[in-house]
Amino acid sequence: MDPVTLGLISLVILVALIAIRVPIAYSMILVGGIGTVLINGWLPVLSQLKTLGWGIFSNYGLSVVPMFVLMGAIASRAGLSQQLFRGANAWLGWMRGGTAMAAIAGCAGFGAVCGSSLATASTMGKVALPELKRYNYSGALATGSLAAGGVLGILIPPSVVLIIYAIIVEANIVTMFAAAMIPGILAVILFILTIALYVLIWPDAGPKGGAADRKEFVSATLGMVPVAVIFAIVLGGIYGGFFNPTPAAAVGVALVWIYGIVTRTVKTRDLIDSLKETAGTTGMIYLIVFGAELVKIFMSRVRLPQEAAEWIAASGLAPMTVMVLLLVALIALGCLMDSLSMILLVIPFFWPVLVEINGGLYMPAEGSGFGMSTEDLKIWFGVLALIVVELGLITPPVGMNVFVISAMAKDTPMIETFKGVMPFFGAEIFRVILLLVFPALTLWLPSLL
Repeated sequence: MDPVTLGLISLVILVALIAIRVPIAYSMILVGGIGTVLINGWLPVLSQLKTLGWGIFSNYGLSVVPMFVLMGAIASRAGLSQQLFRGANAWLGWMRGGTAMAAIAGCAGFGAVCGSSLATASTMGKVALPELKRYNYSGALATGSLAAGGVLGILIPPSVVLIIYAIIVEANIVTMFAAAMIPGILAVILFILTIALYVLIWPDAGPKGGAADRKEFVSATLGMVPVAVIFAIVLGGIYGGFFNPTPAAAVGVALVWIYGIVTRTVKTRDLIDSLKETAGTTGMIYLIVFGAELVKIFMSRVRLPQEAAEWIAASGLAPMTVMVLLLVALIALGCLMDSLSMILLVIPFFWPVLVEINGGLYMPAEGSGFGMSTEDLKIWFGVLALIVVELGLITPPVGMNVFVISAMAKDTPMIETFKGVMPFFGAEIFRVILLLVFPALTLWLPSLL
């Protein structure tokens, strides 16, 4: 069989396995391993199993993952989400739709110390959903805003998925964090404006909350200070060159733990549970990374990514058209698999295509392709890819954030939650268009480093 044909068949089998809910790591290990056996026999596979695991897991860049996962696990038990929502609600709750806006602001703040969309959605859902119900918010707006707010955790630094992307394309993690800042802030603004427009059209969907008195306002505002300090020390230390991402994450873990001890919200049992949760999550991520590496090696041997890149480059399609098609494909794939799996599986295919149509690895900053250097393209595409990947968290049939919030809001049908996230889906598409038209929104901050 022609190697490229074998690669295409293997890719279809991989997607089918994922669609029938075979765990993504096992699906990739099976397809990558068996595919390599069919091409080269057993010996290369056995040799890979002997050395590949060590080669991947000893990568210092991956050590930042368990640190940020642990920081998020402790933060979710330390009551930071409650403080963030309380503070945001003191500022915004008096407006129509203000409590939902506060939930979005709280999701953004918690995402800054958590880095996980699912954790952000579930944690803020527990805090904000009772308040939204208390003020008689419609089920669609209440659950939709929380499900959509959860996606902020995937882009606002620190983000585990952003780190994995940086490792795959060999980008600088600090640079990627900087590139995500303005698009992340833009998402928060657009989500809040979406809620304002929603309640302008349907006023009863988001009634006004009670205005906080002066004492409550000051107390709630001061409650947000610890999160701001932790965020400033971790990311400020990274951007300022005081420490690399892994030590920065370790500092973040220490600060969140100290906060939990001082406020007596994190007990020994909570720390043990956080460590167990981190071990389980990290093990899952590492196994997926291992499976993705097997698939990438197999696909390289059958030359499928190279053939795809050459075919698209020869097709005559404009570079921006190719970019849009790839982003649409990512949105479609988001209906089948989670964000981390998609990044690991798809980026090794898409990235060579973009490099090829951009003029190769050593293209000058001005010229053919997208008119930017490979390094800038790496940053720009990474942020765009993460935005459209996160849309999979709020789109059917997977929509993991929707499932999480629906499990909490048992009195709201899931269809109502999906209706509620659609305006935010539109806001995200508008954000993608802005970043496509104005790459400087992504590239300006990294250029200052």
